[in-house]
Amino acid sequence: MTRQRSRSIAAHRAAVRQLPLFAPRVPGVTMHTTGLADETIDGLYEGDRLGHALLEARARTLAIYAGVDLERPVPQLPIVNPPLWELSHMAWFQEHWCLRWSIQAGALGSGSILPDADALFDSSRVAHASRWSLPYPPVAALRRYMDEVLEATLRVLPNASEQQRYFFVLALLHEDMHGEALLMTLQTLGMPAPGVENSGPRPSPPVALEDWTFEGGEFEQGSEPGTTRFAFDNEKWAHPSRVRPFRMAKRPVTRGEFAAFVDDGGYSRKELWTETGWHWLRSEGITAPLYWRREDTAWQVRQYDRWLALDPHALMMHVGLHEAQAYCRWAGRRLPSEAEWEFAARHDAAKKARMMRGVWEWTSSPFLPYPGFRPDPYREYSQPWFETHFVLRGGAFATRPRLVHERFRNFYLPQRRDPFAGFRTCALE
Repeated sequence: MTRQRSRSIAAHRAAVRQLPLFAPRVPGVTMHTTGLADETIDGLYEGDRLGHALLEARARTLAIYAGVDLERPVPQLPIVNPPLWELSHMAWFQEHWCLRWSIQAGALGSGSILPDADALFDSSRVAHASRWSLPYPPVAALRRYMDEVLEATLRVLPNASEQQRYFFVLALLHEDMHGEALLMTLQTLGMPAPGVENSGPRPSPPVALEDWTFEGGEFEQGSEPGTTRFAFDNEKWAHPSRVRPFRMAKRPVTRGEFAAFVDDGGYSRKELWTETGWHWLRSEGITAPLYWRREDTAWQVRQYDRWLALDPHALMMHVGLHEAQAYCRWAGRRLPSEAEWEFAARHDAAKKARMMRGVWEWTSSPFLPYPGFRPDPYREYSQPWFETHFVLRGGAFATRPRLVHERFRNFYLPQRRDPFAGFRTCALE
């Protein structure tokens, strides 16, 4: 590492250390994180770029929750975590894989620097409901834990082998994912928007609804063995997949289009819903999209703690799979399969149109392992969720660019509406 680069990382490290874990947010001020925020994951194994990315991710994490009083309890909901637990879990995960995990032994080689950290912050061992009543150390002690883990990670990173660097990238992407989850929590709880970039959807200009036409054929679905890009275990490995000719919308469904479905009785017409979707709808008493309300004769949509007039050109968001399927039946369309989505995303026309990073997009495909699947060391990432979850593709405004690519697979339960998720449709053939 050159002396100039070393000074650059040291300065970035010092800036992160000075960020408060919670502090009053200044209205109208946006925090601009620096480093590799807009780069893809492809080159992050090289030189000191990974160190910069880890620092940038932590700066964004702290900035997202800079306006949250971590000692004040939040409602106990199955779709959120207590903010203090989630922040501490990110540090625990980084320590677990970057500092404690022994590749040779395939097991932990040391204990945590924080007493009882495994019993507090290991998501595979700590029941979700218990996270509101755990005996947490003081907030100041947990902030020190986050700092000390990051400092130790940056110290050992320059001498890490290529095998070891895999786990540093894993920790980076894990923090990126939780950063998006933190934004989802703020939205769920109706809290103020954080002063960070890409915390809200971008303005959507009017775009006509048109289809791409694909002739179909066979392609290699999934990540190729030997790729220099980080690949999660559920992407492994590329395998032959065939799709029939199909036509797919060039953009996802908009709020205006979805409002027409709602106003046409979409949430009260049983014939539009699958049997499972109708049962979910009735049992939950759902009569409209999440975060929507009527104001006189017009719809409003809540964005964090603010109610805004519905923008008909904005992409539909916070919609579950059941709702997407009902809309498709109403519109005489269908959802794409996961294979169709990837086939389209890797096509030249779709790439030029920047198909990703508006909203996550539901597919009709259940989340299943690819042929020959073997879990990576972080076994809990994919394996527990096969068959019960469904696949989403693409990426949302809040998703870090270095995380997403055409082969990346996201997955949620079909009834989840809190993710920044929408959908696009395909023509019925």
